[in-house]
Amino acid sequence: MAKYLAQIIVMGAQVVGRAFARALQQEYAASQAAARARGRSGQQSAAASSITGMTLQEAQQILNISTLTPEELQKNYEHLFKVNDKSVGGSFYLQSKVVRAKERLEEELNIQSKDQNQQSQNTET
Repeated sequence: MAKYLAQIIVMGAQVVGRAFARALQQEYAASQAAARARGRSGQQSAAASSITGMTLQEAQQILNISTLTPEELQKNYEHLFKVNDKSVGGSFYLQSKVVRAKERLEEELNIQSKDQNQQSQNTET
């Protein structure tokens, strides 16, 4: 009886192990495909995220920006910076988060403008 129970446990562990390995391979292949799809701008964006310590999505959420435009960025930044000013009872921590979010989004705008310049130069040649 114990022999059969041990065999069932071993077979179950093998099945789970194979399924986990297959899922891991699929996830790795999907992440590689996504990285290739992002291309060079994705690498630059990832580098900017690691430098600022904030992802693009997090920065957009902090500044409440759905479409990344310089005008909307500046408008929302100024409003949130004033609202969180310590002299009006705001939080220095939140104010610093607003500043970091603005820096991250400005970096992303720079990356996008560089990419557009490179694409326009490539189409001219």
